Amino acid sequence: MILTQQDARAGTEKSAMDGTITLLCWQCSAPLAEMTAETAAGTGARICPSCRAATEYRDGIWRALSPQRVDHFRKFIAEYELIRAAEGRGSSQSEYYLSLPYQDISGRNGDQWAIRARTFQTMERCILAPLTKLNPRPLRILDLGAGNGWMSYRLALRSHLPVAVDLLTNDQDGLGAASHYSKHIRPLFPRVQADLERLPFASSVFDLVIFNASFHYSEDYQRTFAEALRCTGPGGRIVIADTPWYAEERSGKTMVEEKHKRFLATYGFPSDSISSLEYLTPDRLQRLQKTFGLKLRSIKPFYGIRWSLRPFRAKLGGRRTPSQFRIYVAELGA
Repeated sequence: MILTQQDARAGTEKSAMDGTITLLCWQCSAPLAEMTAETAAGTGARICPSCRAATEYRDGIWRALSPQRVDHFRKFIAEYELIRAAEGRGSSQSEYYLSLPYQDISGRNGDQWAIRARTFQTMERCILAPLTKLNPRPLRILDLGAGNGWMSYRLALRSHLPVAVDLLTNDQDGLGAASHYSKHIRPLFPRVQADLERLPFASSVFDLVIFNASFHYSEDYQRTFAEALRCTGPGGRIVIADTPWYAEERSGKTMVEEKHKRFLATYGFPSDSISSLEYLTPDRLQRLQKTFGLKLRSIKPFYGIRWSLRPFRAKLGGRRTPSQFRIYVAELGA
């Protein structure tokens, strides 16, 4: 569970020993004081002893966004939730969530979940397994862009200690949907509504930080990566998974233009209220490596013959080059 300590150093040392995580104030980044008025229903607040700002705990989710960032993301969240609902995301059945990512029992987004499943299996084999061998304890894992919490659920089943972070808190596609896992994992992994550019956790705490199909939503990808790096402990890993990659900048720009036009025609808005990264290119990855002095190892999962043939079919049809998905891993020194 998330605990607060009297100072950041004590919190980091405690985290290293027993897996607890220090939650920081969204306003001044001070460790929070004791929570007040928390109930069994999962509501309450913790008051920062330094600046007196309140961090809400509602419906089992920590609300660690500043009021300014809440306003900033308001339109984006409303539009994103509308689009996701129209795409058939979520279900009233727990079995839907418990089956992810290996099966989409709704039958609405099976191809996308097949990609997520193969990515997760590749991460288990190439990243989680080796890192687990180096650590004789459960891994502390930050799941950034957790959505309904499927990855945190799978990680918790493997006895790791995930923390799920997302902007969305709704009960269909956001952090609220993770309640479907509560009968199978007790206590349920912590859920935090937070900004990728200002994570409310102490430094050097996590063994593994995963951008779970979320890095392309960053508005400032170098600042976002810097926050992930700050939260990762010595010998840890940072993983960027399921973010579109293009060999050429022009292909990425064309994709974004096509998406905005499609959303405008379908929903009446282009869904461009925030200026997101949207995709990766070799140049953008090179800038990350140069800025932070880290090498990003590339892993290319095999998503099947049909997926592999997409570039050839696009070329024959005179269409732009389609995106590729790769897993990028930064390994921190001990």
